[in-house]
Amino acid sequence: MGININSSPLNDGLLQDNATAVVEVQILDGGSFTANGSKVMAGAPDRTYSVPDWAFLVRDCESGRVLLWDYGLSEVHEEFTPFVQNNLLGELSPRSPATSIAQQIVERNGIAGADLETIIFSHAHWDHCRPFWKDFPHANALFGPGTFNQCRPAHLKSPGSQWDGRIFDDPEAFKKCRELEGPWVSFGPFEKAMDFFGNGSFWVIQAPGHMIGNLIAAARVQGGTWIVMAGDCCHARQIYQGLHDFAVFTLPGGQKACLQEDLTAAKDTLRRIRRFEDTHSAKVCLAHDATWINPVTPDELLMSLLDEGVRKTFQASLFSG
Repeated sequence: MGININSSPLNDGLLQDNATAVVEVQILDGGSFTANGSKVMAGAPDRTYSVPDWAFLVRDCESGRVLLWDYGLSEVHEEFTPFVQNNLLGELSPRSPATSIAQQIVERNGIAGADLETIIFSHAHWDHCRPFWKDFPHANALFGPGTFNQCRPAHLKSPGSQWDGRIFDDPEAFKKCRELEGPWVSFGPFEKAMDFFGNGSFWVIQAPGHMIGNLIAAARVQGGTWIVMAGDCCHARQIYQGLHDFAVFTLPGGQKACLQEDLTAAKDTLRRIRRFEDTHSAKVCLAHDATWINPVTPDELLMSLLDEGVRKTFQASLFSG
């Protein structure tokens, strides 16, 4: 089942500096977890380190419409499927944000959870997507095309599945959770993009590679700069910069695995994001990258989108010593 959001055809002017439609973007603390370098980058040591799990709040300045991009983590095990509890939580040790996503939105914007209408999930993995209705009871959740075929049957019908049946199996959830239908048009180097607000300010983009239905977004903010919410297209800035390749590692049962389901498609998506960044001087924010808040080499624009308390917390925890 899909939802068709009003969209205008691509106009080259939407990528030009004289286009005026913009959004406000806030980067939210979605918690953190422990990653292992050897499963992220080829040739990296078997060493663990903490990474953030960013979420985003986007407000269209013309219409005032607001959406949440991804939902972040929880350290409450019952928030996740048995597969995730048994196979991932022990190794990755997720930590909830110091202040919940819903409370961050209230404190920064005065928007109560009951008033949020839209959540877009970049993809269906557990560290981005989980049941959301306790915090956002009236929200509708949107996914990329193909997600439901990928994630059904989920754990309520197939207990060993990693996918959350409370979202993908429960008929009641189908009233809240849908796939985006587009229309999908070309946008810069991207083949399938959707002008979500219909004014060229915020583009939802199909980004193959990480998993079926994977999405990224490009948001134009005041001054004309584009912010690319690049999600899990890669899990380290060094991969994005071409300094390392994606890791391929061996699971306990002997199977080979990679954090990207389709390596060829994932590399092509990264090339397209880099081309967009180079052409339009865009700022790229990966879901689990904190290099831009490094006190030595901060990205001032991205830093301005982050609450000061969150910035100080992550700088202290990730860059001290």
